[in-house]
Amino acid sequence: MKILVAIKQVPSRDSQLKPGATGRWVDEGDLNFEINEPDAYALEEALQLREKHGGEVIALCAGPERAASSIREALAKGADRAVHVVEENPTAVDTLHLGRLLAKAIAAESPDLVLTGLQSDDFGAGQTGVVVAELLGLPHATIIMQVEAGEGSIRVKRELEDGWFQHVTLPLPAVLTIQSGINKLRYATLMGIKKARTKEVKAATAADLGVALDSAVVIERVYAPSRSKQTVMLEGSAAEQAAQLVEKLQREVRVL
Repeated sequence: MKILVAIKQVPSRDSQLKPGATGRWVDEGDLNFEINEPDAYALEEALQLREKHGGEVIALCAGPERAASSIREALAKGADRAVHVVEENPTAVDTLHLGRLLAKAIAAESPDLVLTGLQSDDFGAGQTGVVVAELLGLPHATIIMQVEAGEGSIRVKRELEDGWFQHVTLPLPAVLTIQSGINKLRYATLMGIKKARTKEVKAATAADLGVALDSAVVIERVYAPSRSKQTVMLEGSAAEQAAQLVEKLQREVRVL
């Protein structure tokens, strides 16, 4: 089985984010970057499927040159090779344009299965996998908790609301978005890190893929949420004050 996993490089979760000089994105000067955690679960699922059924795992990443470190991490964990779509200004790329870049790169590989994380830790749109499936004309399923490969098909377990699950069988090739926590993430071994240095990483640009930059979304400004404190004195009897407090907690704070 040939499995392609789309991964994204994002600032590490413990990063202290602050607006950059332009005010349109965060200052990346002191940031550490890592594989988007939901995508790490997609990679782990791909590796486990390969261990059960054989085949090949390909990591696909669209991002600037610095994303090479996350690609090498994916290779060190066990991916067989990688494709790096170099996009130096990721903040100028909306979900549709990103989907077009990934879809072109995926079509060139003709995989049996495409996995993505449920959403990214930076933008959190949760749309990339679905958009890619639509552009490729492939069946897809989201919020996947379990994958069982069959002959020319897969059976998946989807997480729904209120503790409910749905089991769906899809023909291959297909696209799945993987839920975080589906499995236990592995660490890259020393041997894996050494092997990653010799594994193939194919680079491509939007021009190479025949995709023009036509993002419909522009980030005008990023800023930290404002914080403010306000003291309100409640007047009246104890019962009246209690009623006022309940009303504020329900309508203003919205915790009741």
